[in-house]
Amino acid sequence: MSDLLTAEVGRQGESAGSPDAVSFANVEYTWPGSSPFTLAISDFTLARGEKLLLLGPSGSGKSTFLSLLAGIVVPDKGKIAVLGTDMARLSGAARDRFRVDHFGIIFQMFNLLPYGSLIDNVLLPLHFSRTRRNRARVHGAPDDVAAELLTTLGIDKTVIATAKTANLSVGQQQRVAAARALIGSPQIIVADEPTSALDRNTEGTFLNLLFAQSGSAGASVIMVSHDESLARYFDRIVRLDDIAVATRGALS
Repeated sequence: MSDLLTAEVGRQGESAGSPDAVSFANVEYTWPGSSPFTLAISDFTLARGEKLLLLGPSGSGKSTFLSLLAGIVVPDKGKIAVLGTDMARLSGAARDRFRVDHFGIIFQMFNLLPYGSLIDNVLLPLHFSRTRRNRARVHGAPDDVAAELLTTLGIDKTVIATAKTANLSVGQQQRVAAARALIGSPQIIVADEPTSALDRNTEGTFLNLLFAQSGSAGASVIMVSHDESLARYFDRIVRLDDIAVATRGALS
């Protein structure tokens, strides 16, 4: 992507004039294939700084929704605006850059580098995003910022200094994944069922820590889950089948 386009994407993504972090309007997308899956969303918004829980069972279209939200795919119809940027107007490479600059993503399986250090894993987004690297440096050297995030999220300093991620517990891996998503202050945190392997006590502790860190950065959080008991931790609850129509079947 050219420097001019990079600058333009950055300006749009930082736009303070956009009332919502995310908005969907009359969106429709179909995964191609012999038995295509179509998801249609007439209206959806995520406010700046909001903590939103999106509920839906397996197969309801949550993965398609996340792919649209993060610009992995663009809608066949309608408009998705993220931080004031129309995602469909960006090239594939520009969407990739926009995603790493403005989204922190916590994957269900965490997707950590197993034999890297904890610091290596947390710093990974900064290797791909100058914007997040510069934001992190406001708070100090990137290694120190990563270590502070890990400590704040409950990882012991000895573990940070000596452990490889392959040897961590599930709960520790989850906290490393959260620190990786949070470093460089992205405006939108997307969490794809990150608490599914945790017990209730650990789950609550993790969410409270995540929200404390995302709140200090003013980030919006959208977490996708099938677990309705998580509702008490969030500002707003949305059921996917209340905002979206999913259809399956052969192309006509």
